[in-house]
Amino acid sequence: MPNLKQVLVCQNRTCRKQGAKSILEAFIALPVPGVTVTASSCLGQCGNGPMVLVLPDMVWYCGVRSNEVALIVEQHLIGDKKVTQMLDKRFHPEQKK
Repeated sequence: MPNLKQVLVCQNRTCRKQGAKSILEAFIALPVPGVTVTASSCLGQCGNGPMVLVLPDMVWYCGVRSNEVALIVEQHLIGDKKVTQMLDKRFHPEQKK
């Protein structure tokens, strides 16, 4: 059985104002076997959105734009490598820009 991943895309008020609906739609438009994409309630990171959380990896992406979703899909969900320039520094302080 492949390692199953879940992508949570915050759909709370602040993230939605910053374009989270189009982020969710972009992930849904690029399906990956073994990966589920879910609209989530607030992820508690208001002001840094739109927020995307990849589980079980516990990788937090902040300020995601819809044109960056393909990069997350290709590099992280398929290639299993974090997209370092998009990581939330509060959760991934070891990553440099």
